[in-house]
Amino acid sequence: MMFAMLGEAWRAMGANRLRTFLTMLGMVIGVGAVVLMMSIGQGAQYAIRQSIEAMGSNLFILLSGHTSSGGVRSGSGGAHTLTVSDAEAIAELPGVQAVAPIHPGNAQIVYGPNNWNTAVIGTTPSYLDARSWSVTAGSPFTDSDVRSATRVALIGVTAAQNLFGDEDPVGKTIRIRQSPFVVLGTLGVKGQGMDGRDQDDTILIPLTTAQRQVFGSQFPGSVRMMMVQTTTQEIMPAVEKSMTGLLRQRHRIREGMDNDFFLRNLTAVADSAAESTRVMSMLLGAIASVSLLVGGIGIMNIMLVSVTERTREIGIRMAIGARERDILMQFLLEAIIISVVGCFIGLLLGIGGALLVEALTDTMVIVTASSVLVAFGVAATVGIFFGYYPARKAARLDPIEALRYQ
Repeated sequence: MMFAMLGEAWRAMGANRLRTFLTMLGMVIGVGAVVLMMSIGQGAQYAIRQSIEAMGSNLFILLSGHTSSGGVRSGSGGAHTLTVSDAEAIAELPGVQAVAPIHPGNAQIVYGPNNWNTAVIGTTPSYLDARSWSVTAGSPFTDSDVRSATRVALIGVTAAQNLFGDEDPVGKTIRIRQSPFVVLGTLGVKGQGMDGRDQDDTILIPLTTAQRQVFGSQFPGSVRMMMVQTTTQEIMPAVEKSMTGLLRQRHRIREGMDNDFFLRNLTAVADSAAESTRVMSMLLGAIASVSLLVGGIGIMNIMLVSVTERTREIGIRMAIGARERDILMQFLLEAIIISVVGCFIGLLLGIGGALLVEALTDTMVIVTASSVLVAFGVAATVGIFFGYYPARKAARLDPIEALRYQ
């Protein structure tokens, strides 16, 4: 019985191919738009998550304060208000997992005939722990290297490619501002940071080596910034309060005076960016869903026209024994077929469009099973919902009046 109804519904739609196609077009565009927009949104969310993971988890960045001279104020990091002893004190606070003092700068790196300008970061071994940064080849430098101000380095992938090409950098000697450094290891790939900077275009050296031999330091033991990692994200507000209180006490800052340092919660910034991207993804999906609504209204309008045109046919069917539910099912099946077929075509167009966007714009798109299921489910629901009223109207026609209809 059901197969007979499906065949009848298919033939009825085939009798008006152009009208059926135009009715289906709204669903095709709607589903294609939903899949495309959700794929772009999912790609953006994935890129943000990758940036957060590459940055490290549960991180604070602590910057030294600014200076003021003759009315001219420097930005954060202009004053030498943070020291290595501050980092050691912060490491003793409850909830702090790792503290990495940092003395950064840029330098021209030379290896043989090649040279490359890159970021050089003087830090301690705990920097790798705080950033969740692995050493893929060779070995990291140690606390002993920091105490001895040894000329050793860890090199990022981008810097290594520009200096060494396909050659293995481990064990080779590079020159940083004319000083020789032995490359101990190669850092794992981090990719682009949230600020758009290539994190792999980096060289790490011991903190004391950077302070004494590469960049120098006006005040012994001072650092420009620190990275502080907590044990969990939930404890970060308490650790922030403890760090602020500790540094104000150590720097002898009186009540009412401004801090001589800046504390930034990187995890909160990253979470805010991720939430913004998630909302954007939902908004894109919601906007695209309007097309499905328009497509559903189009189905209802065309089905109402079809019911009017086939009133006499409906009367004949009822006269020879067709029940109300048979008429209802026939017209409902037509609406469902239009929705389902349009949905499949829309899925193909949406997926193809997503792949095309990725190829042409280098924008990451991710077509997930959930987005396909949501688009398909919504399309089917819209088709049933908007097809039900015309089908019910057809089923409730009076057979006598229907037979008289001209």
